[in-house]
Amino acid sequence: MPELKPWQQTRQHVGKLLRQLPEPSAPKILAGLKNPAKLKTWQLTAGAATVGIAIAAGAVAAAGPWDSSGQRTAERHLAASREAGGGTDHGDGASGGQPAAAPSAPSVLKGLGVPAGAPHGGSAPAVDTKVLAGVLDPLLKDRALGPERSAVVIDAGSGRRVYGKGGGDALTPASTTKIATAVAALSSAGADHRIATKTVIEPDSNDVVLVGGGDPTLTARKDGPYAKSAASLHDLAKDTARALKDRGADKVSLSYDTSLYSGEQQHPIGPNENLTLVSALMVDEGRLDDSSGGPAPRSGDPAADAAEKFAGFLEDEGIDIEAKGEKDKGDKGDKGSKSDKKDPVPSKASDRAESLAKVESPPLSALVERMLTHSDNDIAEALARQTALASKEPASFDGAGRAIAAQLKKAQLPLAGTKFADGSGLDRADRSSAELLAALLARAADPDRPELRSAVTGLPVAGFTGTLVDRYPKESPGTGVVRAKTGTLTGVNTLAGTVVDTDGRLLVFAFMTTGTTDPKAAQTALDKMASAVAKCGCR
Repeated sequence: MPELKPWQQTRQHVGKLLRQLPEPSAPKILAGLKNPAKLKTWQLTAGAATVGIAIAAGAVAAAGPWDSSGQRTAERHLAASREAGGGTDHGDGASGGQPAAAPSAPSVLKGLGVPAGAPHGGSAPAVDTKVLAGVLDPLLKDRALGPERSAVVIDAGSGRRVYGKGGGDALTPASTTKIATAVAALSSAGADHRIATKTVIEPDSNDVVLVGGGDPTLTARKDGPYAKSAASLHDLAKDTARALKDRGADKVSLSYDTSLYSGEQQHPIGPNENLTLVSALMVDEGRLDDSSGGPAPRSGDPAADAAEKFAGFLEDEGIDIEAKGEKDKGDKGDKGSKSDKKDPVPSKASDRAESLAKVESPPLSALVERMLTHSDNDIAEALARQTALASKEPASFDGAGRAIAAQLKKAQLPLAGTKFADGSGLDRADRSSAELLAALLARAADPDRPELRSAVTGLPVAGFTGTLVDRYPKESPGTGVVRAKTGTLTGVNTLAGTVVDTDGRLLVFAFMTTGTTDPKAAQTALDKMASAVAKCGCR
């Protein structure tokens, strides 16, 4: 056997360490830092702690060659095999279970040598606002940012604003609206809340109703990135069939109930491959292909499609589907094939209906992470409606907007000029300020509010995950250190997230601009600003 090179020996050692660690771990984040020697030990530790990685910084720094993606070639397969839930969303974890809890803020701060709750971040030197302004002011003047621009940076340890230009201006936030949706949903429904999809049967009948609870991640697939962790329509069919057979029923009628939601199903932008109709019942986000994220052809009636698939699964379990009233006519002739059966129809389950079975989504904290990492619009609109339901508002676009605003007002966050026309940020009528976005992130990073942690741990990691996977070049000081939610519409570019500067201080930032004409140049300008904060000691 040929002698292993030092970096290969290190890889084997790291692999052994990783296999001994509890989930979640995400070695590919630290494995991708191009020049680890230029980063201090605390920066590597900070990046690890922030995404739930427990791995020695020295082991990371010793690893081997780089490829064009910014990930070590030798580590790629190991990293892929260890992707897990918890922290930035990577789909199903190796364990196949629910994502583990995100790391608490005290453990993150401890990794930086900063006592949790210490004033001004403890041992890390305070940011000199003039120095930081000297770094960011020239970058904010970049013509690529368009005529309207704003920026805010907050010291997460002290809550002190250390930079601000036009921070209170209400601009179009695009997908950074999802940060507000996340915090509102976690605050109202709770991080542990799960969305149930259930079946019920009406009394003294064989009328079964499939009741949608608003889970867009309900899946009819047996394979795929989320097949193990998402609620399964197959499982619901199996459990329903078992409950029916226990009752002595093997022939039923089937309808479906989407009455949990109200108002328009169509988003104001109209039919769009970025979002299906907003319905309380759908499978796989109404996607008509095998994708799990990004634009895709969408169902024109996601609830009906889900019910038809469920009917097929029930028949696979030995339950015959018939039209309402057919049983009373007696058996006449052949039962017929599946194609002869009446398709499920819309209905509303009565208050007297008896439960048969149910399946539940992953906890809201996991849905928030998936939404933020991949900028998932279907999950965003679902979480907005969960916020509405928890706030006793109608589960509609208007009701969700009022509920989000009410939750943020209750938290005493700056809401001047804000408008929540939707939960995803696709609506150009949305308005937010950089001051609000930064305040939301600072609140989510607060050690005293662990229930909001997934609003930070779900943020894409620069150069590695989600919507930032291709944004930061491998030589950028922000790569692997910046975590941020992106926002992009025509003429609109935003970036809001967290970064640890070279002094070990955790900062949150929000950069917004409208009127841009070159989206690539605007994104690059925003990324340079975030990288500049990472690189700046600013004292």
